[in-house]
Amino acid sequence: MDKELEQLAPSKRSAAKTIYATLKILKEAGGQLPGKEVIDKIRKTIQFSDWEKQVYEKTGYVRWESILHFYTVDCIKAGFLRKNKGTWYLTEEGEKAIALGPVKLLTTASRLYKDWANNNKGQKTAPVSDEVIEDIEENQPQQQKANLNQLEEQAIAGIKDFIRSKTAYEFQDMVAALLRAMGYHTPFISPKGKDGGLDIIAHADPLGATEPRIKVQVKHWPDNAIRVDDIRSLTGLLSKEGDIGLFVTSGYFTSESERSARESHRHVKLIDVNTFIDLWQEFYPSMADDDKNMLPLHPIYFLGSND
Repeated sequence: MDKELEQLAPSKRSAAKTIYATLKILKEAGGQLPGKEVIDKIRKTIQFSDWEKQVYEKTGYVRWESILHFYTVDCIKAGFLRKNKGTWYLTEEGEKAIALGPVKLLTTASRLYKDWANNNKGQKTAPVSDEVIEDIEENQPQQQKANLNQLEEQAIAGIKDFIRSKTAYEFQDMVAALLRAMGYHTPFISPKGKDGGLDIIAHADPLGATEPRIKVQVKHWPDNAIRVDDIRSLTGLLSKEGDIGLFVTSGYFTSESERSARESHRHVKLIDVNTFIDLWQEFYPSMADDDKNMLPLHPIYFLGSND
């Protein structure tokens, strides 16, 4: 073991090696991964002690995982890491910070978090101190934030696994249900077979007399990126004045695809799986019961955090 790591208290030693591994894993993955996959990769690459593998009585979480989530709060405030809907993103600053090594990376993140907390004294933040926090469960504000992040990631992972289990046509029906909840009419939903490039056509009124007319392409590719050629193909189908293109995927878009949509002479909106989940949650109360059953949700409210 590295001598610098040996000199750290157990919690910080575990944090240093898992935070460092997290940033390296994200870099190797191209800058982003679901948090669940990051955890799985760390579990396979780091040998943990029996102490690290113990489960906290209060939360039921494995100690090293709880420690990692706790210190990712430091990394987020330091600007090294971002989290959104269960996906973890490595920032440019985070990629540079890998060169610091495990120990200096952790101390730098903690120092920057301390600076952030000192500059936001009006908010309820974790205690700012140089003392080693051996039982992180006692650091209530930061542990609360870490626990909420962990619960959100578990919830989003469950929703994404549910979406992944659907067939392409079931996902297409979910997209149509979302559009109806948003107030649109869906007179055309492609049956199985050749669809001419369009999966759904939606109108703002029952007769389709009011603009816009939304032409929708749906791809159920949870593990793949939508390429720029797919965006261009949809753009080519926007032949009438008032046509809007909507591309929905259960996966994600390449940066080139996103740029193509932004720069298109036609209005093209892209919805990846994270945005789809956001919209499903937002419009869920407006859905008919049959549509809700395509992706049933149950809201649970926890005490939040002010930071």
